[in-house]
Amino acid sequence: MNLRLPPRLRFNVRMKILVIFMALSLICMLVMGLAAEYTINEMGSAATQSSTLLGKEAIHDSTAALYTATEEYLLRVAVGQAELIDEIFWSSEAELNILAAHALSVQNNPAYIPGIRAYPVTEQPADPLAATVVMLVPGAAVSPADEEYRALAGMDDMLAAVYRTDGDLASVYVVTESGILQAYPWEQDIAPDFDFRQRAWFTEAVFSEGPVWTEPYMDASGHGMILTCAQAVRTKYGVWVVASDVTIDQLDAYTSITLGGKGSSLLVDGTGAVLNRPGTSNEGSRAGLPVPATAAPPDPGNGFAGVVGNMTAGLTGIERVTIDGTDTVVAYAPVTSLGWSYAFLLPASEVVAPIAATEGQIARATDATSAHIIEYTERLHSIFAGLCILLLLIVVLLSWYLARIITRPVDALREGTAVIGHGDLDFRLVIHSGDEFETLAASFNQMAADLKENIENLRRTTAEKERYTKELEIAKEIQESILPESVPAIPGFEVAAITIPAMEIGGDLYDFIPAQNGNFGFIIADVSGKGVSAALFMALSRTILQASGGAAPDPSGIIRNANRLIYGDGRSSMFITVFFGILDPEKKTFTYVNAGHNPPLLFRNGEVGSWLGGEKGIALGVVPEVNIKASTLELRPGDLLVLYTDGVTEAFNENDAFFGEERLLSCVSRHHARPVQEIADALLEEIRSFAGTAPQSDDITLVIIRVT
Repeated sequence: MNLRLPPRLRFNVRMKILVIFMALSLICMLVMGLAAEYTINEMGSAATQSSTLLGKEAIHDSTAALYTATEEYLLRVAVGQAELIDEIFWSSEAELNILAAHALSVQNNPAYIPGIRAYPVTEQPADPLAATVVMLVPGAAVSPADEEYRALAGMDDMLAAVYRTDGDLASVYVVTESGILQAYPWEQDIAPDFDFRQRAWFTEAVFSEGPVWTEPYMDASGHGMILTCAQAVRTKYGVWVVASDVTIDQLDAYTSITLGGKGSSLLVDGTGAVLNRPGTSNEGSRAGLPVPATAAPPDPGNGFAGVVGNMTAGLTGIERVTIDGTDTVVAYAPVTSLGWSYAFLLPASEVVAPIAATEGQIARATDATSAHIIEYTERLHSIFAGLCILLLLIVVLLSWYLARIITRPVDALREGTAVIGHGDLDFRLVIHSGDEFETLAASFNQMAADLKENIENLRRTTAEKERYTKELEIAKEIQESILPESVPAIPGFEVAAITIPAMEIGGDLYDFIPAQNGNFGFIIADVSGKGVSAALFMALSRTILQASGGAAPDPSGIIRNANRLIYGDGRSSMFITVFFGILDPEKKTFTYVNAGHNPPLLFRNGEVGSWLGGEKGIALGVVPEVNIKASTLELRPGDLLVLYTDGVTEAFNENDAFFGEERLLSCVSRHHARPVQEIADALLEEIRSFAGTAPQSDDITLVIIRVT
């Protein structure tokens, strides 16, 4: 008797894949559900605690941030007001320079008739603002009949103009060494025996080369506490001193600021004396005496003495001290022109009040956030349960679908990839499954064909690139041969030049053209654009400029003629900026024209560097006609001219910051005493160091000339 066992259940691969996917999915969903339930509860609790903690941190951080922002604002207020006071003093010095220049001119025209009339102290005009006052001090060695007396009348109109232009001045005047006073506006509060020549501002100005400022003092003419700025002018008649008075009351008009009606200002001189504060007064008149001691600082026993020490040291800062029993925030900044310092004082309570309001708002927002977190946690439980059911249905469908399609053309694709991997790019797959695998097979076949074609294209592209690279090398050699091989040897001058293209070939140009009578033409130019087109346009422009440069000694005419030729032949819509100058070694002059180019940098012994002035016209090739007026620079021994293209100032680094004119000026300032070639090398090295790993974006060209 044969025992028959029941047949074993058999499942195809598709069913096995389906069962496995289902089992794995159910296990994963169960684990994820338990983990999600636990996670949601923990997240809700953690979020509530975190919200509370963040609220406390936000209160702390916002408090610090608001206090810091308030301090920064107060510091900006102090710095701004200090700069405003500085501007008053600097403008007064500039006006004295104008008066000094005018005083030098009137000595050559003693017959000048002013537009306003001068009156003595004893004769009052109908309108004091339409007249000046003239006075001879006791013992004066001149009379109204003297030429100096008549020449001094030429100052009347300028004194009035300066006074009317600057509303900060109490009076403007000029005093001569011979004893004449000419002042605007007319006033009679001048003692007849008063000798201005004995004042400190007069004696200090006589022994100084520029403007001098006095310490604050009480004005003899009743203007209260003032400062005097004076400057000596050495005329053929002797020393004249032009001067102007600025009152402390006028400074108060600029410094008496508040924030919403809160706060006050202090102005401290270099010795620590407070020049103004709430409650001080400038009334009284003690001619020529120092400032009275009524402007003493607040009680120094609670830290303010240290603040005054920092102010007299010229520091900028903000501190919190107790002044007269009040907790106060003090922001101070230096008035650099006179060594003074300005301070703004604000009660600390005005700073703290907004902070307390912000703390309350944050606390309320934190409580509301905690309530929302609890509500959202409950909602997440419901959403997650629904998603689990939906995900289960999707897993069943996807498992069945994937089991159906995976078991088919996979082997064929595996075989095809192996053949292609061995280099047989002519192999093609044949799959007719009617689904994505058939599309994948077609893509596979197209990939093989494209790969074969791309390899052929790569071979051709490589050969073409090698040919193009060789042509660029030849073009670079040709362009280098166009530029001068060496700088000219000019007696009494030292010359250096260098150009570095951004690409293999560039559009920058420099040249030296021998002219008539031993003169030399200097050219530096920059073509719009870069690369081959810029190089070709540069070569054309150089030929035209060379042909025009030796034909006439007039730079304006040379540039005008060159523009006609470049514009007439300019079918490429390109243009070129040009700086062209003619150097006369015998006369030590440099006559130049600037056609839209960067102005050169000029250094002179004992002076800071400056940009060469003159008319700046339009670039060549833009319009049919250009007329640019030439300028002439009288050269002195030691003068240094730096001609450059915008590739120098527009070089940028990894942070997209430009090298800029300030760095150019600083670099040349540090190296201007060295030989010109070393200056050029040092400047290039600093540009490379500044740029770092950033690529060179534009051509860099330098021409440096020094008068030896």
